[in-house]
Amino acid sequence: MFLQFLIVLVMKKKKFRPLITILTTLAILIIILYPKFGKQLFSRDEDFTGSTERQRQILNVSGFIINPSFLTEQINSNGTLMPDEEVDLSFETSGKITGIFFNEGTSVKEGDLLAKINDRHLQAQLLKLEAEKKLLEEKEFRQRALLEKDAISQESYDQIVTELQTTEADILLVKARILETELRAPFDGRIGLRYISEGSYASPNTKIARLVKIKPLKIEFSVPERYAGELEPGYPITFRVDGYNEMFMANVYAIDPKVDINTRTIVVRALYPNRNEEHKPGRFAGVSLTLSEIKDAISVPTEALIPEMDGEKVYLYKNGKAHKVAIETGIRTESVIQIVKGLSFNDTLIVSGILQLREGLPVTLDTLINKR
Repeated sequence: MFLQFLIVLVMKKKKFRPLITILTTLAILIIILYPKFGKQLFSRDEDFTGSTERQRQILNVSGFIINPSFLTEQINSNGTLMPDEEVDLSFETSGKITGIFFNEGTSVKEGDLLAKINDRHLQAQLLKLEAEKKLLEEKEFRQRALLEKDAISQESYDQIVTELQTTEADILLVKARILETELRAPFDGRIGLRYISEGSYASPNTKIARLVKIKPLKIEFSVPERYAGELEPGYPITFRVDGYNEMFMANVYAIDPKVDINTRTIVVRALYPNRNEEHKPGRFAGVSLTLSEIKDAISVPTEALIPEMDGEKVYLYKNGKAHKVAIETGIRTESVIQIVKGLSFNDTLIVSGILQLREGLPVTLDTLINKR
């Protein structure tokens, strides 16, 4: 049809004859040569396209051979070093300070006299009462002798005994007031800076100094609420303090019975001997707890897991293809997670290209990791 159209056009329009002649020649050549070379050309293109698609479908991945591993479940937390005991020292009564008997920053023993308030008026009362007591004791002795001879009545003797007991009670009261004028260390510790000088007037609200017991030290930290049932007094922990390369050992001695509703954590305290007083209260401590140890565990890198609606899954390499497997997980660390169901030793786990994998997809192992 095309040739007939060209012939008619040539007959009608002589000026287009050279162009039409060239087009007609090309058309005839295409018709003659296509059966011989055209099919081969297109078949080569199809073969090339098909091989390219097959190459695209084969994914290069890294594999991980599952072997028995030693797995520990560890909790890392931030803690604070705290003194075993701490108190702001002050007097129980008011008065003028007549003596300060401690040096700032030094150690003191329980019961050491640290400061004194003027007690002269109390000492005078004590002398008066003690003299009255002596006189009443002599009078009671004579009255008792007369009572035995029926020289006086029982009522007269009881009266003198009551006076003697009253005087003894007054003496005890004055002595107690004298003790209130003395500031003594309530426990062994290191005393801090003093805030008042000798000659100053002090009241029960006046802070004299701070006494801190730093041997032993407490370490306070928090753990997630799900671990509350696994900790108990005596549980060992380790902690690190800036400026020291070694780890220090301590033991849990108290666990808060209530979970913090804001952070969903529970506060734990451990005790460190601090025998050389190398650590100071208030410092930051990085705390670590090892909760459990498993010798022959199946553990895999966490990046190999695929979370789905019906549970977590992984891909295994089998016979050149990727196969999806459902798993159940156990304890988790920073880099690996325990698999309790779904995998076996010597399985080859795919750990790269996870998002591109599909069930039955051909894969090639570029790298094979075999850790023990």
